[in-house]
Amino acid sequence: MSVEEFEEFSRRAPENVRLEFIDGRVEVKRPPDGNHGEITMWLLTQCMQQRPDLALYPERGLKVETYRKGRARTDGALAPRKYFAGQGEWADPDGVLMTVEITSHDFDTERRDRIEKPDGYAAAGIPVFLLVDRDRCEVTVHTEPAKGKYCRVATHPFGARVEIPDPVGIVLETEALKEFAD
Repeated sequence: MSVEEFEEFSRRAPENVRLEFIDGRVEVKRPPDGNHGEITMWLLTQCMQQRPDLALYPERGLKVETYRKGRARTDGALAPRKYFAGQGEWADPDGVLMTVEITSHDFDTERRDRIEKPDGYAAAGIPVFLLVDRDRCEVTVHTEPAKGKYCRVATHPFGARVEIPDPVGIVLETEALKEFAD
């Protein structure tokens, strides 16, 4: 399937179906549950308090992977305010400072959230990828993208103080995440 065919297919999908095109395959992304939404709101609040010049946009579609042939729907994309104005469903990732994924207890979480998405975001040159892993009760910060991989990966247990380096430049006190791990 070409990117153009995928985009047309995605436009015609019902509103409650979330599709992605990663590594040449169409993926169906599970709708978020209540705890997933609470983690999103917790992170959104942290970002707004510490970086009011930025916004964490939930459910953003980004053009990712080599030569922008992939399409990923992030759980969150941190960018300067108004960055996505005028962009369509699948936006250019060049101004995105951080992407966020929150695991959803899916059968394909290992492949999608821990392997394919980080590689796609790194290939797109997004400086930071944050994985909130509810299955493992960990927060993983991926930085320094080069040649389709993040060169630096730091994993912290829920409850730890997690520093997200520049260009994001925030600190997350992750104790609150323990409540939403299940």
